[in-house]
Amino acid sequence: MSRPEVPAVIFIGQPNGGKSTLFNSIAGPKAETSNFPGTSIKHTHSRVNIEGRLLDVIDLPGTYSLCTTDPAEQIVLSHLFAERPDLVVNVVDASTLSRGLELTLELVELGYPMVVALNMMDVAERKGVQIDTAAVERLLGVPVVATIAAHGRGVKELLDRAFAALEKGQNARARRFSDDVEEQVAEVEKSLPAGFPIVSNPRFTAVKLIETAGHACGDFLGEVAPGLKAAVDRVRRTIEERRGAPAYEVISAERHHQAMKLAEETSRVLHGQRLTWDKRVDAVLMHPVLGYVILAAVFLAFFFIIFKVGSPLESLLLGPFNKLKAVLAVRLGDGLVFYLAEGLIQGVGGGVAIVLPYFLPLLFLMAALEDLGYLARAGFLLDAFMHRIGLHGKSVSPFILGFGCNVPAIVATRILESHRDRILTSVLIPFIPCSARTTIILALVAFYLGPLWAMGFYAANILIVAVIGWIISLFLKEPSPGLILEIPSLKAPRIVSILRKTWMQVYAFVKFAWPILIGGSLVLSLLSYFRADRWINDVLAPLVVKGLGLPHELGVTLVFGFLRKELSLIMMLQALGVDYQNLMTVISREQLVVFTVFISFFIPCLSTCAILWKEIGRKWALVSTGLSITVALALSWLVRLVL
Repeated sequence: MSRPEVPAVIFIGQPNGGKSTLFNSIAGPKAETSNFPGTSIKHTHSRVNIEGRLLDVIDLPGTYSLCTTDPAEQIVLSHLFAERPDLVVNVVDASTLSRGLELTLELVELGYPMVVALNMMDVAERKGVQIDTAAVERLLGVPVVATIAAHGRGVKELLDRAFAALEKGQNARARRFSDDVEEQVAEVEKSLPAGFPIVSNPRFTAVKLIETAGHACGDFLGEVAPGLKAAVDRVRRTIEERRGAPAYEVISAERHHQAMKLAEETSRVLHGQRLTWDKRVDAVLMHPVLGYVILAAVFLAFFFIIFKVGSPLESLLLGPFNKLKAVLAVRLGDGLVFYLAEGLIQGVGGGVAIVLPYFLPLLFLMAALEDLGYLARAGFLLDAFMHRIGLHGKSVSPFILGFGCNVPAIVATRILESHRDRILTSVLIPFIPCSARTTIILALVAFYLGPLWAMGFYAANILIVAVIGWIISLFLKEPSPGLILEIPSLKAPRIVSILRKTWMQVYAFVKFAWPILIGGSLVLSLLSYFRADRWINDVLAPLVVKGLGLPHELGVTLVFGFLRKELSLIMMLQALGVDYQNLMTVISREQLVVFTVFISFFIPCLSTCAILWKEIGRKWALVSTGLSITVALALSWLVRLVL
């Protein structure tokens, strides 16, 4: 029989075994909840793209057995027996292995292609339980993978084993009961008439006929031929007479015994908890509640440290440049030479005294968190947030890179398997505050209004990214790829590695960005000398003065901000003709916030626009540019209205 174009994979497990957590980590943002046909019982399903291969994944209600009276659990039977999935993923709570294996053994009897996920391995380890997954796999005869769904561990291996099972079509092998019970099962098998509706295989059908006869869950196949019914009743009575218990209890006891024996052979209880230090720390960092508190605290401390380091450095380094400019003003007068010298001082001094004091600690701390392994954990914690905007947690990596620079972040979207996700992530990255915009936020908002204002700015920024992503995702219906987010081991950061990463970023800034800052500052000085900046300001006055409520002189800074975002900050001081300490004498608090909002969301820098064009094409690059202009204007106007 040929395989279907899109294989159906069902997730089955006992309640509270982490089945839905594992399903959600794979199904992602496209998962839908709907009723089973003809019932009010809900189930979750999704079509996902895993490295270019499509799967239909279905999360069925939790069940303890395939013999049940619960309506929700009977839906599981309907899906198993009528729909005939291509693969069963059985999720077992590793911390209660023997209990969970009872359902596993029942599923193995079906003979379907199957993969077992021993989930919640961290909980088992905390209880001191050590499980040999290879031994479990050998004894069950089906692939077995250790997972920690809440932390994303083992998900990639589980998917790899699932695809291997689908390709091989290898069926599970049922474990035999005691000889006297197997003898009676064989009797029912021989009594199955020709054309009888076999479920999966004759042995499974025979076992279920015996197990459900006289049981509260009802007959397995409803009304059967009188001859077969008589044979089943005879077998059931024989088992009950020999064992002194109802037939369904005997078969249940057989599975219970097998599950206990299998658990004893493959696991052992250690004395005390034997968790390594990194797993103990991970249990806290990845906690479903405490993990988010720690994440917020880390980012709060992150920006607080940058501000506390950058602010005094900025004040210290600006002094010599201001004194040099004052000396040159006296000696050179008001001629062209002074304007050029002033432009050079503003460009060099802006990079040294305004950009680097914030840029250096930002790069250093980002490298430290990456080396520590925390950035990957932050990405996994933010996976739920990413689902809200139609993406997977795997898109967090490019977003985090975007805090450093949008250009490598857009290039990093190549790791995303789906064209849809590459487009959506690339379009959203320009809204992430890169180091240049972070410099502006810290040097203006945090310096003049306080660090809490800056944190509020970032919180609003994240909310805006979420809203924009959600809106765009409504128009992109292609299935997203499943999450395969690897979590590296925690390790002590190496100062050599951190310094090397920091130096590479600083070198790139000095080599590429600094010449643009100096050149732009010189050009603005020439424009000021020849009064050409007034023409630009006059043209932009309807937008700058009437629309944004900013000083007339700032129009030209918006044009140059397209070359490099930091240039807007440096040229802002030049255009207003003040030094850094006296900025608030010529601009209000509200205007400062509006200017920062507009510059942060306005067209990304030239290099970002170029890489967008290259990576996602002209159409989406123009969409990104238009979206940036629209959002910048709308938010700036709204902020002005509110303030």
